[in-house]
Amino acid sequence: MSDQPTRIGVIGVGSMGNHHVRVYDELGGVELVGVADADDEQAAEIAREYDTRALEIPDLVEAVDAVSIAVPTPYHYETAITCLEEGVHVLIEKPIAATKSEGETLIDTAGKNGVHIQVGHIERFNPAVTTLEKILEREDIVAIDAERLGPPPQRAVHDNAIFDLMIHDADIVLSLLNDEPVSVQSAGTRDNKYATATLQFESGVVATLTASRLTQRKVRKLQITTKNNFIELDYLDQTIDIYRRSAPEFVQRDSGMQYRHESVIERPQIDNVEPLKAELREFVESIRTDTTPRVSGHDGLRAFELVTEIDERSGVSDQ
Repeated sequence: MSDQPTRIGVIGVGSMGNHHVRVYDELGGVELVGVADADDEQAAEIAREYDTRALEIPDLVEAVDAVSIAVPTPYHYETAITCLEEGVHVLIEKPIAATKSEGETLIDTAGKNGVHIQVGHIERFNPAVTTLEKILEREDIVAIDAERLGPPPQRAVHDNAIFDLMIHDADIVLSLLNDEPVSVQSAGTRDNKYATATLQFESGVVATLTASRLTQRKVRKLQITTKNNFIELDYLDQTIDIYRRSAPEFVQRDSGMQYRHESVIERPQIDNVEPLKAELREFVESIRTDTTPRVSGHDGLRAFELVTEIDERSGVSDQ
C-alpha cells in the first residue's frame, strides 16, 4: 500500500457530484485533483469553492488514480469506458449503465485493465443497514416490504421512479437475501413515476417494493417480517425498531376483563454517519488495498437487470 495520497477527480458536478467533491475534500489520504462537467461555468464554480481545478475529461483522467462519475445515466458508459481504458478506477452512480450490454462491457474492461468499479448504491453504507445485516444473521426472513416515496424533485431526473428510486431497494433486497427472484410482477402509472413490484424467491420469501415521485411526503422505509419478529428500518432517521414477539393476555379492569396484546419494542443503538462519506472512504480504501468494493460492478449490474425486468413488466415503460 502506497503512502502517497490517492489522486481523485469528479466527473459531473451537479446536485450529486457536488457532494462527492465536498466529501473528497474532507477525506484524509486523498488529493482532489480536479473536476469536470459539461457545464464549464458549473465546473469552474465548484473548482473555486474547493480550491481545485476545472479540467476537460481527458486531462482529468490523465492526472488521477480514480474518479467519481455523477453524470446522467445516458452518459455513464461513454464516461466510464474512457476512464477504465486508461487504467483509472471508477465509482459510478447508479444505475451502472443504460443497458445490460454496456454494464457488461464496463465490467470486462475494468477486469482487463486491473481496476475497480464501484456502483453508487449508497444505502448499503447507511449505518442502519449495516446494523440490520448483523441482526438478520439470527433471523428467518418471511417477507420484506420497501417504500421509497417522495414528491417530484427540484433537480432534473432522467430516470423513472423504478430506475431512480426502486433500484436502491432492489439492491438491498438482493444483498440481504443473496438470492435471485423466481417470479417478478409489477405495475406502474404516470410513466412509472409511481410503481410497485412483488418478488418471490426460491426460499419462499416475498419482497414488495414501492417507489414514487408523486407522493407529497418523503418516505424511506424497509420493513422485514421474520419468523419471530417484525423489524422496521428508517433510512432517513437511521433507526431500527425491532418488535419482539409478546404473549397476549386478559387484564382485569374496572369495566371487566379486557384483552391486551402489547409489543416489546427494542431500538438498537446506531452510530449516525453520513452514508456518502462511508461510501467514498471505502472506495478509496478498496483502491489502496486492491480489494473488491462492497458494491462491485457485478452487484450494480445485478440490481440493474432486476429493475429492468420490473420496468418492462409494469406495462407502462413506453408511455
